[in-house]
Amino acid sequence: MNTINEYLSLAEFEAIIFGKSKVAISDVVLNRVNESFNFLKEFSGNKVIYGVNTGFGPMAQYRIKESDQIQLQYNLIRSHSSGTGKPLNAECAKAAILARLNTLSLGNSGVHSSVIHLMAELINRNITPLIFEHGGVGASGDLVQLSHLALVLIGEGEVFYKGDRRPTAEVFEIEGLKPIQVEIREGLALINGTSVMTGIGVVNVHYAKKLLDWSLKASCAINELVQAYDDHFSAELNQTKRHKGQQEVAERMRQNLSDSTLIRKREDHLYSGENTEEIFKEKVQEYYSLRCVPQILGPVLETINNVASILEDEFNSANDNPIIDVKNKHVYHGGNFHGDYISLEMDKLKIVITKLTMLAERQLNYLLNSKINEILPPFVNLGTLGFNFGMQGVQFVATSTTAENQMLSNPMYVHSIPNNNDNQDIVSMGTNAAVITSKVIENSFEVLAIELITIVQAIDYLKQKDQISSTTKKWYDDIRNIIPEFKEDQVMYPFVQKVKDYLINS
Repeated sequence: MNTINEYLSLAEFEAIIFGKSKVAISDVVLNRVNESFNFLKEFSGNKVIYGVNTGFGPMAQYRIKESDQIQLQYNLIRSHSSGTGKPLNAECAKAAILARLNTLSLGNSGVHSSVIHLMAELINRNITPLIFEHGGVGASGDLVQLSHLALVLIGEGEVFYKGDRRPTAEVFEIEGLKPIQVEIREGLALINGTSVMTGIGVVNVHYAKKLLDWSLKASCAINELVQAYDDHFSAELNQTKRHKGQQEVAERMRQNLSDSTLIRKREDHLYSGENTEEIFKEKVQEYYSLRCVPQILGPVLETINNVASILEDEFNSANDNPIIDVKNKHVYHGGNFHGDYISLEMDKLKIVITKLTMLAERQLNYLLNSKINEILPPFVNLGTLGFNFGMQGVQFVATSTTAENQMLSNPMYVHSIPNNNDNQDIVSMGTNAAVITSKVIENSFEVLAIELITIVQAIDYLKQKDQISSTTKKWYDDIRNIIPEFKEDQVMYPFVQKVKDYLINS
């Protein structure tokens, strides 16, 4: 059980989304929310406050009479429930609920406590709203996507429940849940914020960390295959560059390879003996995709960590408008809903994940090209050359998918298009950035799956399974349980999918 209190850490957030931990609401939060609600109700009586007694966006110049103010909130939710495209998966939708819940719990939004309670119930009962990928420009927050969440909270729209897409009203009846009743500004408070892009961002970071770990493991295994020298990931070499990410990657490589009997020391070979040859039989230095792993994955690691920090700040921030300030007895109008922080970080994340994918594709090509590696048959073909194909067919998939990632890495952050009668004249496109990043991440898992299948085939060809490190041996065995060693050609797509699922879920 994780209690929403003063601050929700990223680790606690992930435990709720991926660890199936339940959510509880502290008395501190409930008191804070109730105080904010009561203050706004009293304060708004004879004042002009956006979204309470005014229209929205460019229609804010129109006063809304008191008798229509509640209906205004329902109109806002229903009219903006207009998303299209694919539905967000359950993890992303659940993360969006949690991000919004935590933001509203800060007491800067003036919502009724019933909103907090119902969102917690949705999380705890694994009821996720139908939220579509398309619709958010990330400026007045995730207006369209969050409207689909709000639609569920008022008992309308659709949800995913026990694997099925069903009307909200049906599921609420089954679960004994009651919709919220809009009191003052629950409509605007629910949809005006960055919670969908932030929730997707948290999910993206979770899987980006897994990708980094797998890329590191693959890189270590290939260094084992070629019996590389250890100095390129040594502490001595990497400490001469001050980047923490590079140093950490190198350290993780050393830990991974600590019990490998294949990795060599330069002093035992190239620094000993006469060394009088005109042409050296031993390779002096490996290709960049093997030798520069700390320098390539170091920035990836640092970027993932930085993105995670920004996300944690965002879901612990009030990303609403206006901001209800109980302490100073004031309501402030501004732009905390603007998603630039998330948009920029998602662009950064997809760029480094694409670079990680490019590294995997180059390492794969190294293994498949016998003229480069000089130790493996073409395409790591364990059958008859010319008659069998080995990994030739799946290389096309890896190359194609890497190319797609390269295209998708163009930034959304600078693709603002004015809309909303030019009220929203510069926007973040943060949700688009987050959704595209999730696609880049999924693609990267596919490329890594193909690379790892190739590596285990290479290990078997070289008869090295008793010499590889214990870390490599663990995942070697796991993948071999999915796809046994093969010489004859076979349909590969089911195996690639199974290995991809293994990488994602392990």
